[in-house]
Amino acid sequence: FGSVDGDSAAAMRYTEAKFAPIAMELLRDIEKETVDFVPNFDETLKQPAVLPSRFPNLLVNGSGGIAVGMATNIPPHNLGEVIDAVVAQIDDPDITLDGLMRHVPGPDFPTHGLIMGQSGIREAYRTGRGKIITRARAEIETYGANRSRIVVTELPYQVNKARLVEKIAELVSAKKLEGISDLRDESDRNGMRVVIELKKDVNANVTLNYLYKHTQMQETFGAIMIALVDGEPKVLTLKELIGHYISHQFDVIIRRTTFDLERARARAHILEGLVIALNNIDEVIALIKRSPSAPEARTGLMERFGLSEKQAQAILEMRLQRLTGLEREKINEEYTRLKETIAYLCSVLENEDVVRSIIKDELLEIKKKYADKRRTAIEPAAGDIDIEDMITPEDMVVTLTHLGYIKRLGVDTYRSQRRGGRGVAALQTREEDFVETLFVTSTHSQLLFFTNRGRVHQLRCFELPLAGRHARGTAIVNMLQLAGGEKVTAVFPVSPENNGSRFIVMATRRGLVKKTRVSELSNIRKTGLIAISLREDDELIRVLATGGNDELLLGTRRGKSLRMHEGDIRPMGRNAQGVRGIRLAKGDELVDMARVVPGSQILAITRKGMGKRTGEEEYRLQNRGGMGIKIMHMTERTGDLVGVMAVDGTEELMLISMDGTLIRMKVDDISRISRDTQGVRLMRVGEDTEVVSVAVLQGEEDVEEAGEENAEE
Repeated sequence: FGSVDGDSAAAMRYTEAKFAPIAMELLRDIEKETVDFVPNFDETLKQPAVLPSRFPNLLVNGSGGIAVGMATNIPPHNLGEVIDAVVAQIDDPDITLDGLMRHVPGPDFPTHGLIMGQSGIREAYRTGRGKIITRARAEIETYGANRSRIVVTELPYQVNKARLVEKIAELVSAKKLEGISDLRDESDRNGMRVVIELKKDVNANVTLNYLYKHTQMQETFGAIMIALVDGEPKVLTLKELIGHYISHQFDVIIRRTTFDLERARARAHILEGLVIALNNIDEVIALIKRSPSAPEARTGLMERFGLSEKQAQAILEMRLQRLTGLEREKINEEYTRLKETIAYLCSVLENEDVVRSIIKDELLEIKKKYADKRRTAIEPAAGDIDIEDMITPEDMVVTLTHLGYIKRLGVDTYRSQRRGGRGVAALQTREEDFVETLFVTSTHSQLLFFTNRGRVHQLRCFELPLAGRHARGTAIVNMLQLAGGEKVTAVFPVSPENNGSRFIVMATRRGLVKKTRVSELSNIRKTGLIAISLREDDELIRVLATGGNDELLLGTRRGKSLRMHEGDIRPMGRNAQGVRGIRLAKGDELVDMARVVPGSQILAITRKGMGKRTGEEEYRLQNRGGMGIKIMHMTERTGDLVGVMAVDGTEELMLISMDGTLIRMKVDDISRISRDTQGVRLMRVGEDTEVVSVAVLQGEEDVEEAGEENAEE
């Protein structure tokens, strides 16, 4: 209602209002006592209790309002379609909902737009309540080299265009919506046109579906068809609404006919007296001339010709010109017509079929005069919008810094380098910030964010901001509802390759491990769920997906390791603390956990950039809770252990240092040596920096070769 841009109303001195011609159809015949009049609020005037409403305005105009304990929200409809439905129900009172919907397929909003599917419409018409999905009309225009734009020309009902444009701009500023290069409103007197310019090679369909899901370009109209029936509010179906309208019109026609009949009979009564007087004009004139006064003349006429008082008075008031032959003929003709009218009006009151025919004829006349084409198109239901279906699956590098900045970027951003290289700058961080977590996953992955306080939150990978190599990213606190002092310490990607896993295993810095069924972490609220109960001096460091019978390797900061069977850990509920995985020496702590498969190699990386591969057979299976064995020979040159993982030699490895430098290499380039050794130099680090995070790219080929293959395809 009002301006589509939300403009405020003009001052009263600048405004005026007048009825449109069709509005008079709501009042037509009100002067014929077709409706009851009741006192107004202060009983100084009378007002109609209901309008004659010669067309179904409740459905055509729609209605909305809130009362105590209830609300109504009836959508507007097309005049011609509603009239056709009313006529159809008059012809067939037992018509089905399907029959009515052949005439009224759905609401027709004045702002045009689209309605997605008829299930919500059908539910509203069948029960009186339903959710109708409406969308803006948007077209994708292509131009130039791989460039496109989204042009919005129609909006859903009651959506403010100015606020919509502001919302899109906010999403772009917050980096929640990527790929938009420009946004402008080109609407003018010729119509609406909001232009959304996209960057080169951006998938316009993905962007459009994101806008549908996260802005008012798609809205739900909650239909609640409540109306007063005999003064009592009732939820009405479409058929009931039309039925009550037909009953109302039946009453209007009967009351109008009764009114017209009374007027016709009164006029015929007068004409009947005039005809008698004209047929005896000489005697009438003589009687009037000899009467001493008008009352005596009236009495004389009544007694002589058997007239009523009204008839006698009409004769006395008759002008002499009506004595001419032409006037006498007119009176006779009028009297004859009135007798025919009275006979017709009596037949209307005696025959309900005639009343129904009148209602139909008058409605069809209004349709012929005022009906126009449907504005709102009804499209097949698109179902729930799943942006994931529109996004191309691709591997992404996800980084999370110590101060909580997160981003994703394509794996091909980095070029492969030989072992011992200096690397390329991975991101720009503040002087006191550094990357803590790095992993590779698919754009389609569900990411479970485990915090140092043992809570778990959920996001999709593609919901993370896509940033360049040098960008810092977005603060994770802006994407997750974290408590004060809470930070994300582990991220668990739920991707197609681990959807079959039945459990997740969590490891804490104090050496505790816990196994929980994946189903325990479903339906995660925005505020997160408890994943593991922690002591005040403990925190969560690693999460793995397992099948229930895997073997796990725990690695400590001082180079101890313990290989155990997952079966030693019984499944626990979300609120459990877990059990001891490895017994830690004083001052030691758990830094990583890996899943070991037969034939794999154990890759160990230290903070000074040293690393090595060792056959998994050198790590014997032990009971849970033991002290473990050496994972590598730790010295001042190697520094503390930073990561441990199981590999097969076909992967690639990423290392990232505290100053934000990242290096990528093939795992097969790393020497395979025995367990109790220092390893070889993988990354040169300065005196004031160290390796803080490592990640393995599973099954990745050299990035440069992959890029060439994609280009050839």
